[in-house]
Amino acid sequence: MLRRVLLAVCASAALAACSTAEPRWAPDQDVARAAYVHDGPSSITLVTIYSNRSDQGAHSALLINASERVVFDPAGTWHHRAAPERNDVHHGITDQVWSYYIDYHARETFRAELQTIKVSRYVAEQALLLVQNYGAVPKAHCANATSKVLRELPGFSSLPQTFYPGKLEEGFAKLPGVSTRVIYDDDSDDNQSVLEAQNQL
Repeated sequence: MLRRVLLAVCASAALAACSTAEPRWAPDQDVARAAYVHDGPSSITLVTIYSNRSDQGAHSALLINASERVVFDPAGTWHHRAAPERNDVHHGITDQVWSYYIDYHARETFRAELQTIKVSRYVAEQALLLVQNYGAVPKAHCANATSKVLRELPGFSSLPQTFYPGKLEEGFAKLPGVSTRVIYDDDSDDNQSVLEAQNQL
């Protein structure tokens, strides 16, 4: 009986650890200073990180090009001093900063699949508002948060509500007008060193 109680307590503790979000809130002046307007069309890009060993999806994120270009990186570990973060929304996503984000994720054991769809300005702004108001995302909930945001947008309701990045990617691929790019990199799997180097730039 005691063993059963202890197992239940341990399971609860493990679940709490898995579901703990890490809220961050960059100061107003940092966000305003970093804000970047990209001259490309309004668009949403689903980022799916795949393991090259298992071919399983490992992470989901969004690049949103609206009145400001941001990355919604739910429960992600990437950060850069030029991209102030507010609860998983990274501001200041210039082309250079975007390349840092991709380089951090794409390495010898992982690849990045980018699926981009052009949307109206209204839909892009709605996506921006949704991620800004979503709040910090718990670990292992990246695809769940990303699919929730997408399913609230006009034209995206057919997507599955899922915890699996690969399943979300498969659903996104069926949307009309999607263009896909896959990025491979032979960098070492030590992406912590990549992160440290990036933040020196």
